[in-house]
Amino acid sequence: MIGGLKNIPKIPELQKRIAFTFLLLAVYRIGAHVPTPGIDTAALAAFFDQARGSLLGLFDLFAGGALSNLSVFALGIMPYISASIILQLLTIAVPHLERLSKEGEAGRRKITQYTRYGTVLLSLIQGFGIAVGLENMAGPTGASIVITPGWGFRLMTVITLTAGTAFIMWLGEQITERGIGNGISLIIFAGIVCRGPEGVFNTFRLMSTGEMGILAVIFLALFMIAVVGAIVFMETGQRRIPVQYAKRIVGRKMYGGQTTHLPLKINTSGVIPPIFASSIIMFPATLAQFIPHPWMKAVSDLLVPGAVLYELIYVGFIVFFCFFYTAVVFNPADVAENMKKHGGFVPGIRPGKKTAEYIDHVLSRLTFSGAIYVSAVCVLPSILMVYFNVPFYFGGTALLIVVGVALDTAGQIETHLLARQYEGFLKKGRLAKRR
Repeated sequence: MIGGLKNIPKIPELQKRIAFTFLLLAVYRIGAHVPTPGIDTAALAAFFDQARGSLLGLFDLFAGGALSNLSVFALGIMPYISASIILQLLTIAVPHLERLSKEGEAGRRKITQYTRYGTVLLSLIQGFGIAVGLENMAGPTGASIVITPGWGFRLMTVITLTAGTAFIMWLGEQITERGIGNGISLIIFAGIVCRGPEGVFNTFRLMSTGEMGILAVIFLALFMIAVVGAIVFMETGQRRIPVQYAKRIVGRKMYGGQTTHLPLKINTSGVIPPIFASSIIMFPATLAQFIPHPWMKAVSDLLVPGAVLYELIYVGFIVFFCFFYTAVVFNPADVAENMKKHGGFVPGIRPGKKTAEYIDHVLSRLTFSGAIYVSAVCVLPSILMVYFNVPFYFGGTALLIVVGVALDTAGQIETHLLARQYEGFLKKGRLAKRR
């Protein structure tokens, strides 16, 4: 790995891409500390201290602390993710969108344009809801969070938050196009990682005051390493279906005859299911916390991380999106048809429909196992915080995103290195467990 890092300066293009990525991520982090006008920041900070560990605290984690500061990036990238969910669901139901998804690059650009419009619309709605909710909120001392309530504050807040989300969306697209890695994922990654030092500081503070013993801290550190190792193992794990290609003679040349395999990942959908599930649960629960109504307050109390109903709904959405997203990105019938066209077959399985059914059966079992694994990791934070009093948010969607984005970005850097005949991060130019 060190050898691979040493080769990065030898590739000017890769250097520029990495520098460009860090520059835009720095811009994002600076913007996360620019407050929205008209807010009493002290009262807002006190309010979020009370909400620590709740759904608002989880939302603030994804926003990299921008929500607790009510910065111009307070909405984060969640409206874009929500718009992407809606467009992907509509792609199956709306024939026009389904045709666009099959038209290659031109169709994808059109769908991306629709996603941008949806992001702006959702940002306007969420921004207005937050503005109205802030006017009805007060800090623990009774101090109003909004200095001057009224339509002037509402319009200014809606425009500011919507513009901030649009700018984050642009930053993500620029990173994807001109930087390294997936821009949207890296923005979420940066927002999560920047909260790490705070958790370390809280741990040492509790250890210095005697609230946590040194043995508990050592056990917690070893447990964290084990969980990260398990996630890396599962994220890179594969089920390899053997594929045999028949020999074909074309003119005087012989083609085929080799044996290969079809790799199926345990977690084909990656970090998409927990992100989608969090987005769906966060939207109504966030509105419930901002609207001062007894019925909405009851909904808010039920949709709190650690509550049984919240965890059941969360796990249900994760399992659903694991199967849904896998079905979207991987079609066993198309794979079987392509194998048949090129003379490939699975030993012991008839080509065509039988092969598609076999691949679908194997993929369904893998997806179920992956869904259980993702669900277990995602309920881990609630278990640690509620039953073991861990002083920071560890595990769950955040950890899956951090590990998944790190692996993906490392793979893209490795691809640039290998394309120029330099040694990658690991021997034979493959990441661990991807041989």
